[in-house]
Amino acid sequence: MRPILMKGHERPLTFLKYNRDGDLLFSCAKDHTPTVWFADNGERLGTYRGHNGAVWTCDVSRDSMRLITGSADQTVKLWNVQKGTQLYTFNFGSPARSVEFAIGDKLAVITTDPFMELTSAIHVKRIAGDPTEQTEESVLVIKGPQGRINRAVWGPLNRTIISAGEDAVIRIWDSETGKLLKESDKESGHKKTITSLTKAADGSHFLSGSLDKSAKLWDTRTLTLIKTYSTERPVNAVAMSPLLDHVVLGGGQDASAVTTTDHRAGKFEAKFYDKILQEEIGGVKGHFGPINALAFNPDGK
Repeated sequence: MRPILMKGHERPLTFLKYNRDGDLLFSCAKDHTPTVWFADNGERLGTYRGHNGAVWTCDVSRDSMRLITGSADQTVKLWNVQKGTQLYTFNFGSPARSVEFAIGDKLAVITTDPFMELTSAIHVKRIAGDPTEQTEESVLVIKGPQGRINRAVWGPLNRTIISAGEDAVIRIWDSETGKLLKESDKESGHKKTITSLTKAADGSHFLSGSLDKSAKLWDTRTLTLIKTYSTERPVNAVAMSPLLDHVVLGGGQDASAVTTTDHRAGKFEAKFYDKILQEEIGGVKGHFGPINALAFNPDGK
């Protein structure tokens, strides 16, 4: 199968997200302009103009009507997917790194970076059904641990929030009270910055990727380590097939970060692993730089 090449962004990509039906693909990049593509043929459908900083993250509502984006310009924006118009802007005092709608799309979890005097934080915002009733206030703010929180996602039934970032610890928080419920074990956990987090389709387990050149599979409720997938390059992005027992890791270092001794420096391929056996089963080549984002179509194909 020939890959479909989607050209439109002028700066490196940061995040990819399919909608629930798998017919639209949303892409974020450092060029300030999130873009939506027709997933089947790669046709560019439109762009969302309004951010004036790198866009780090996005999520799309279950009905594919609304898009939420987080940017280095210290805002998170809600958009009308079809019209490309802005519905609302949340202002923060620091860059927004990760966003995710809760099940039901009534809430969103947003993480912000450490900035000036502010520590990294997790914000929960109520998302109004009618954009005219949308407010700025947070339902919950969890002041973060040390370093940047790179990802925060909802746990089962929106009861918990799972976060991970620079301090290499995965934490599970109570989404009502903000109380810390569990932390990953220092021994079995990651040793360096966690770059990415993705949940299984049924929410029972999730996958984390780290600069320590590994990805780990965890039980969502107990935070027990299930599997570890080791590779020879830093992992920037992880994905799990909704169809097969496959785990995909993408990574690589920027040329500036590569030591002269590493002969694998130029290999920017997505690596496929058997989810159960933890063995590498293949790779897909084609990129000429580090892979920053991976996404599976919900149909798994």
